[in-house]
Amino acid sequence: MTSTAPARRLRIGIGGIGIESSTFCPHRSTTDDFRQTRGQDLLDRYTWTRPDSDLADVVEWVPLLHATSLPGGPVEAESYLVLKDELVTRIRDAGPLDGMVYDIHGAMSVIGLTDAEGDLTDAVRAALDAHGTRPLLSAAMDLHGNVSRRFAGPCDLLTAHRLAPHEDAWDTRERAARNLVRCLRDGTRPHRAWVQVPVLLPGEKTSTRLEPAKSLYASLADIERKDGILDAAMWVGYAWADEPRCKAAIVVTGDDAQLAAAEAENLARRYWDARRDFVFVGPTGSAGECIEKAVASDKRPFLISDSGDNPTAGGAGDLAYMLGKLLENDAIRTGEVTAVHPGITDPVAVARCFEAGVGAEVTLGVGGKVDAGHGGPYELTGTVTALQRATEQKDRAEGGAYDRGVDMAAVRVGGLTVVLVERRKPFHTLADFMGPAEGGLGVDPRTYDLVVVKIGYLEPELHDMAADWLLALTPGGVDQDLLRLGHHRVERPLYPFDDDAYADGPGPDLTATLL
Repeated sequence: MTSTAPARRLRIGIGGIGIESSTFCPHRSTTDDFRQTRGQDLLDRYTWTRPDSDLADVVEWVPLLHATSLPGGPVEAESYLVLKDELVTRIRDAGPLDGMVYDIHGAMSVIGLTDAEGDLTDAVRAALDAHGTRPLLSAAMDLHGNVSRRFAGPCDLLTAHRLAPHEDAWDTRERAARNLVRCLRDGTRPHRAWVQVPVLLPGEKTSTRLEPAKSLYASLADIERKDGILDAAMWVGYAWADEPRCKAAIVVTGDDAQLAAAEAENLARRYWDARRDFVFVGPTGSAGECIEKAVASDKRPFLISDSGDNPTAGGAGDLAYMLGKLLENDAIRTGEVTAVHPGITDPVAVARCFEAGVGAEVTLGVGGKVDAGHGGPYELTGTVTALQRATEQKDRAEGGAYDRGVDMAAVRVGGLTVVLVERRKPFHTLADFMGPAEGGLGVDPRTYDLVVVKIGYLEPELHDMAADWLLALTPGGVDQDLLRLGHHRVERPLYPFDDDAYADGPGPDLTATLL
């Protein structure tokens, strides 16, 4: 451990690039998909950077570049380089810094790279060190990120969300910042005990609403209360990227290197031993099975997750697979049962609806244009019932992903109302359906029998709304059935791909590495 404590007010930069990228999704992310925040707007994202914060007299916060995007397909190489170059240039131009809060996701994939965060962090580290010192780098991450040794090595502090859904996302960022300030003021550079666990599970099997994730994540706070430990973090990894780094990981940080290593190894062993105990966060079935059960139920509204095309996990968001299955059901097609299915991305179909106007009958080829591998466009004839022009929205509480606002059109056929969007958009809250007070789409999901959303586990507002729900195991770029996706670049053996790999031995080597 070395002393780094400055006698003056600390200068700490803030920046990062965050996106969750499915390599199985044909969508490609570009700079246009990222909300780029700089200057005072960047400082305004956080509460602990405000003039009335207890850190105001201790730290001069230096805004760099923060770029965040709705999850999607891999980032185009040129777009990544544009963002990376600006972040690195701003770090160098900022002058000597004592540290940096590295606000990222951890599951970015870039065309041509196998470890995008590793590449980015190498460049960030070099820029921070360019003035002859070695500032502390503190990463705040999503628990669905990946933590390779290449990425973890240049970081002095790493922490991650402890809840899924990520209701603690802003707490994670503040913890990363305060841990950084504490180390700088104490003059310490803590040890990091890092270990990867050869398990790769989808987020819908690792929700902290259920065991074993609930207890595993709850134990992190107990670990970090021990003398000599500063932070304990656990990542489940990102299941929909086919890269060697994709697997679970543990990092325990502290002044006591041996204790940190022991705690990291214990966590890793507990995670490994529980690997077969993780189950889906809700009852599952095929699209057809879920629709039949929902129609037959007397619970209203009944929610169904179209999980394979979830845009907030990296899906294209334009699959019409579930749309077709809904209209195969007689009760929905005839209007005996009402349903709303929001979020199919199709800018051409939305433009056609605006041209036709409310009340017009339209025939559209809906969806299936970006991800054409699961049935292509669905021909739909219905009535335009509502239109909404784009309205810019604030950062989402979960991870700060930018919802830029989109043109939307509601089309009704039989008992089904389909909400089409001109660019990928999540539907997580009542406001996403209803829109602003004036001129909004006005679709109230609470008034429908069925609500079928492109999502995985239900976000809190949807969870509270649902009288009952099912997780449909639908196809797409974020298919929950990992074995049918075709991973071939992940490091093997890896559970669940190699379920019996350690059947005759003591299991994988889970010895922690001190970084």
